[in-house]
Amino acid sequence: MADGDGMRLRLAHLYADVMNVYGDRGNAIALRYRCEARGIALEVDGIGIGEAFDPEAYDLLIVGGGEDREQRRIADDLLTRGPAIRSAIEEGLPALAVCGGFQLFGERYVDADGTVLPGIGLFRMETLPPARGEERLIGNVLLETDFGEVVGFENHGGRTWLDGRQERFGSVVEGRGNNGKDGSEGARVASAIGTYLHGSLLPKNPAVTDFLLGKALARRYGEPATLAPLDDSLEAAAREAASTITRRGDGEGLWRRLRGLLRR
Repeated sequence: MADGDGMRLRLAHLYADVMNVYGDRGNAIALRYRCEARGIALEVDGIGIGEAFDPEAYDLLIVGGGEDREQRRIADDLLTRGPAIRSAIEEGLPALAVCGGFQLFGERYVDADGTVLPGIGLFRMETLPPARGEERLIGNVLLETDFGEVVGFENHGGRTWLDGRQERFGSVVEGRGNNGKDGSEGARVASAIGTYLHGSLLPKNPAVTDFLLGKALARRYGEPATLAPLDDSLEAAAREAASTITRRGDGEGLWRRLRGLLRR
């Protein structure tokens, strides 16, 4: 199936008004841009707390990150939607869950105050607060993934531990990842990706964006999609710049300098 005029997709952006730290809304913008460049209409619906939502009516789902207070705001609402979301993803709905959304797509999240927020259980994992003396995991990240090199930015205190059967999104080349110890970053189930990477993720990593769009088109039209190539020179330049900075460790050095200023 070739993409082009007349094709349409529906994107559900969960809690867009609440979960949007570090520019996560840019993921929806990147999806729309790459659709429009190919003549595909993308309808984006923001789904708020308590609003009607049927995952089966959508071709793609995204949720961004938020701090503990935002996660507490959405946790109960998301939990009620969990079975329908899991079922749709198991039947082929592609999804991207970032940071706080990623944590709540797991089995449970324990915040810094010890509050336990049950997750929807899509990913076999749990997220625990840092041990005494452990710092937040902050800085630029470089991953090796099935989509090639992926770059992004992480800022989280929670330590996420995958079940031994759970596939990771990527392996850490530079940065900390899920917990700063085992080299894992994110998680994958079917066509769903969970990750800590902000930045936002998709504009600098078009291979991931096109993976999600290809799966969405296949879900809508019932056959594999062939996406027309785009001029990704700007995206490639942004990714290369981020990769170079990350490999040099500039981001970590900057964070150390900022922490020093904040302590003055």
